[in-house]
Formats: sequence, C-alpha cells, structure tokens
Amino acid sequence: MTPGTDDSTTVAALKARVLAFARERDWEQFHSPKNLSMALAAEAGELMEPFLWVSPEEARRLAADPARQPRIADELADVVVYALQFANMAGIDLSAAITTKMAANAAKYPVERARGRSDKYTEL
Repeated sequence: MTPGTDDSTTVAALKARVLAFARERDWEQFHSPKNLSMALAAEAGELMEPFLWVSPEEARRLAADPARQPRIADELADVVVYALQFANMAGIDLSAAITTKMAANAAKYPVERARGRSDKYTEL
C-alpha cells in the first residue's frame, strides 16, 4: 500500500481504508460505540505518555525529535483510526461534524475575546 499524504488523501478515502481493514478481519462485530470510544481513549492515553511530567517546551522538543516521531506518529495514527472507525460505525460525516464544531467554537471563542487566552468560553 502506497502511503498517502494529507495533501493527497481525503477523509472519505481514509474512512474507506479503515472500514475495509475491519471488514476483511470480520471485526465490525466488535466495533460498538462503547468499544470504539474506549479504544480511542486508551490510544489517546498512549499518545500522552511520552509527554507526561515534562514542561511544555520539552514536550515540543520531544514531538519534533526525529528519533521519537515514529512512535508518536504511530500512536496518533491509532487515535485517528479509531475515530474514523467510530465515524463509520455511527454514520457520522466527519468533515461535516468538524465544520459544524469549528463554527460553534468560533462563536464561543470570538477572536477579539479569546486571542492569546486559554480560558474556557464561559470565563472570557
């Protein structure tokens, strides 16, 4: 399989690849919302592990370290694969969901009040 890039691969193509992988192995029977959400959380924890107990600056250095990037990329891919399969299982158009969520976030975090601040929208 030839690897794609963010510039050349659509979300639909990724969702189809993930779905085909699961179907070839007869794994859809295990892909309930509960199981996929738990797997997603577990993989997110594995993604967080290299950054535990380090400063934000050190975390940026770790993420940019060529020796560590393959492991970090692998964990991030696991997170995204489970998210894509959740979208497949739940019939969610991920691009539409992200577009809707970004519009809601823009309304909750207007630039003039949120720029440079990490406060929750209720505290702006």
